[in-house]
Amino acid sequence: MVKSKSWTMVKHFEGAPKLEDFKLIEKELPPLKDGEVLLESVFLSVDPYMRPYSKRSLKDGDVMMGSQVARVVESKNPAYQVGSYYVSYSGWTTHFISDGKGLRPLPTDWPENLPRSLALGTVGMPGLTAYIGLLEICKAKQGDVVLVNCAAGAVGSVVGQIAKLKGCKVVGSTGSDAKVTYLKEIGFDEAFNYKTVSSLEEALKNASPEGYDCYFENVGGVFSDVALQQMKQFGRIAVCGAISTYNDSVPQTGPYVQSYFVFKQLRMEGFLIFSWEDKPQYQEGQKQLLQWIVEGKLNFHEHITNGFENMPAGFIGMLSGDNIGKAVIKV
Repeated sequence: MVKSKSWTMVKHFEGAPKLEDFKLIEKELPPLKDGEVLLESVFLSVDPYMRPYSKRSLKDGDVMMGSQVARVVESKNPAYQVGSYYVSYSGWTTHFISDGKGLRPLPTDWPENLPRSLALGTVGMPGLTAYIGLLEICKAKQGDVVLVNCAAGAVGSVVGQIAKLKGCKVVGSTGSDAKVTYLKEIGFDEAFNYKTVSSLEEALKNASPEGYDCYFENVGGVFSDVALQQMKQFGRIAVCGAISTYNDSVPQTGPYVQSYFVFKQLRMEGFLIFSWEDKPQYQEGQKQLLQWIVEGKLNFHEHITNGFENMPAGFIGMLSGDNIGKAVIKV
């Protein structure tokens, strides 16, 4: 018998998640039936979306949602060979049984020298969120000025690099001086620490006095209120997330934005990357991201937390901004 460990959500989070909101459980998995495979998680992902989605999709006591790169350790399905790797959305768990539905193989041309954890990051959901959001939603083009917040995170850092590859000027906002240094290292034209500037409005104006053509939104809240005022005519905004609001028990209120949209003729669109999974841009994007990494045109950075037992702490740290790049749990 194989024993599987899983992290459950004891109760819905009130404010920021705390360690006591999680409980580690263990259970024995049954023997495989014909057509089934047993997989072992190697890397697990912690992402901002888990905070708001847990409220929408989970009940008290449910296993926390999330994805992993997992290895097949036993198979009674000839389509899934022992030793092969897949991305699965099977939650915070060490071992699980699958009939193959929902398992996504890593690209066949995956280089041996690249960590497979990148399938959860730059070549996975966050990287594709950046790719689709910037190129399909914002329609960024050469010469555009692109603003991205949470810019040193898993999504934002890729947004900025793709924008530079497309010939844009890129401005990034982030939450520490170390992250500002990182953004400059990977090619951002301008970057600032929003926690230390005296005025967010002035920081945005100094970084791009002419304003912004594209705004990739990860934060929401007050940042969005200020940034929208500095959009150029016909500016485009891709709304990926609003991490500054996820722990709010009372919804934030802000300025009325309709006048900005009317007189500057702005376009804002929210999107979920999961809605793109069956579209050709998704597969094209994954292939392109991997190619850029192999060619040395796209940098990646991972914040690795070792040990499945430390997964709640890794999740809490990610929401607090501890990570540069993608936050990953290594089992």
